[in-house]
Amino acid sequence: MTKLTLLNAKGTRDFPPEEQILRNKIQNILIETFELYGFSPLETPVLERFDILSSKYAGGAEILKETFKLTDQGRRELALRYDLTVPLCRFIGMNPSIKFPFKRYQTGTVYRDGPVASDRLRVFTQCDVDIVGAKSMAADAECIKLAESIFKKLNINVTIEINNRKFLDGLLEDIGIPEENWVDIILIIDKMKKIEQKQLEEELKQKGSTKEQTAKLFKLLKEAKGTNEEKIKSMKKQLKSKRSQEGLDEIENLFKYIPHADKRNIRFTPTLARGLAYYTGTVYEALATDEAVHSSIASGGRYDKMISQFLGTKLEYPAVGISFGLDRLYIIIEAREKQRVKTVTEVLVIPINAENEAGEIAASLRQQEIRTETDIMGRGPSKNLQYADSLKIPFVLFVGEEEVKAKKYKLKHMKTGKEISETVEKIVEKIKESRIILSQT
Repeated sequence: MTKLTLLNAKGTRDFPPEEQILRNKIQNILIETFELYGFSPLETPVLERFDILSSKYAGGAEILKETFKLTDQGRRELALRYDLTVPLCRFIGMNPSIKFPFKRYQTGTVYRDGPVASDRLRVFTQCDVDIVGAKSMAADAECIKLAESIFKKLNINVTIEINNRKFLDGLLEDIGIPEENWVDIILIIDKMKKIEQKQLEEELKQKGSTKEQTAKLFKLLKEAKGTNEEKIKSMKKQLKSKRSQEGLDEIENLFKYIPHADKRNIRFTPTLARGLAYYTGTVYEALATDEAVHSSIASGGRYDKMISQFLGTKLEYPAVGISFGLDRLYIIIEAREKQRVKTVTEVLVIPINAENEAGEIAASLRQQEIRTETDIMGRGPSKNLQYADSLKIPFVLFVGEEEVKAKKYKLKHMKTGKEISETVEKIVEKIKESRIILSQT
């Protein structure tokens, strides 16, 4: 018999309790902030019809290369979702009676069969918010301000880069690149920070950009300097197309909703493209400064055409959103954690010839929302103390025959070694006080 090699599938990983507890903490902060801004939860299936995800109105050829495709027993073509945005658009299309603006959030696993790195897995968690039905740049600004709130709560310093796909389309029009090549050229622009200029020039040449057009493109994109206002003003002088002016007007309008954007590390970045084909206006990325992760930790933009194109209607469904990468946020937060929390348990109840009474006391603690564990291994006090210490459980509670008679139970603080004998009511107060102190440190 061949021995089974126990390995994860490439690009996937397990998260043991000490890691998942922190991930849950981060995710809870995201969800709390989403709801603070008035976004409501939505859940969509992991499995989607392949024709939905592969539609020309969805992610485009680049993302389709990374799509996990499968066939069910009925020979129907299905795929694992590669993001949460396309399923949202499908949901909106199936529910035409939704009231706008529709503000939803969703957290869920997505799948991409792409290159693997320490901060890039094939199975990862996205946490998205989207606003459907609002044309105003106030909606785009709300996504950006929400991101600021989250990064402040997580104590992560970021730079948020902003651009506009209309501006990029107009720029390509101005330098004479045919419209049928725009998407391909924009996908190359999206790589500007990642690959050398010679390689960029070669890729641009392959997509139909002449040497002169490529030179103009680099000159325009790389020479924009100064404040957001100065960069916008400079671009408006150099570009003449209606598209470029419209895109620059939208960027300018967006900044009106974000006072003192420069001081808040929010930057107009003309080289930012965002690779997905469905973006039609604003695009943005949040990059952590002075952290281990160099890729974006949040990104998004405006996609005003996808829903109406799916439906084949002239009705407008303007939409904008932002997605937070839980896995990359975890890498940053985990690097700062001095001590891992290995269990959610707050108190371990140790029975000493009083198993039934210990079970009743554990039930009383749980009724008071105290996360409680009881010894189910039949170990003695010494072994239980070792177990509690190994998992860093804050308290142990001894329930013996003498304690049951006196109705006072010995509570030991594992970190300090201090012990008290008190009633269950007083013990509950003590543990809740300890929670408050921990939350303030």
